[in-house]
Amino acid sequence: MVRVGVVVLPQERWATQRETWRRLEEQGFDHAWTYDHLAWRSLADEPWFATVPLLAAAAAVTSRIGLGTFVASPNFRHPVPFAKDVMGLDDVSGGRFVLGVGAGGTGFDASVTGPAPTTAERTRRFTEFVELMDTLLRQPVTSHRGEFYEADEARMVPGTLARPRTPFVVAAAGPRAMALAARLGDGWVTYGPSFGPEDADAPDAQERWWSGVAEQAARMDDAERAAGRPGALRRYLSLDGAPRFSLGSLALALEGAERAAGLGFHDVVVHQPRSAGVYAGDGAVLDALAARLDEVHALPVAARA
Repeated sequence: MVRVGVVVLPQERWATQRETWRRLEEQGFDHAWTYDHLAWRSLADEPWFATVPLLAAAAAVTSRIGLGTFVASPNFRHPVPFAKDVMGLDDVSGGRFVLGVGAGGTGFDASVTGPAPTTAERTRRFTEFVELMDTLLRQPVTSHRGEFYEADEARMVPGTLARPRTPFVVAAAGPRAMALAARLGDGWVTYGPSFGPEDADAPDAQERWWSGVAEQAARMDDAERAAGRPGALRRYLSLDGAPRFSLGSLALALEGAERAAGLGFHDVVVHQPRSAGVYAGDGAVLDALAARLDEVHALPVAARA
């Protein structure tokens, strides 16, 4: 079975966006996500709302659909207050919240609260962030002294409804992040390989992207085996990591879900179409995909070696 999720960018006031989250649930989508940034790329000067209150509001007006961050990072978060936020989101959602987490990039978020870390620092910080979040959400009291974070008898009472804690879906492309995902993750998410503007416009870019996804999936197999957890992680693929927008047509979206299943992915994620710019598309294609969810759900997921 392949599940389908939708990313909703946090750009509209809640009075407008409330119906978006309700409708995604009504249409039968399996999970819905939003970005966890302070501002994002080409949309940095457009409206952009905070992640945690948005997801709490979405949890309050839905009852079934999974909800998550796509993805949170250490760029502007400390594990102790963020773990408390996660516990709150778990509670409001009745255990439906999923923590998507990644190392963070080098853009606005990385420097708005202080100097941006080096690549090596970002990797070490991410590892400590996930390890400490894991500990905080599993026990009522935690103390920690690390390279980047400290916690002095941090309380997480009463804990999460989800057991043993809120599921972690770890974004990973490199070997260290994959090893971390294999060790502590409940799921793994990838956007596939990145292309520069010139490469993305090449005629074979889409096929090269799928080849890169297959290579990443094979490396994740190796990481899971090395961690002693072969086949343990649920796998999520952002179809919009590809050069072509997944909802450019219904045929492209359905093809993406089928190819993802063939590579062993249990979940695919698309973005709600915007009127212009990044992720520009026709909302009718998302509606058409919703009408075909039974067909996508029936896709068999390829077994992994």
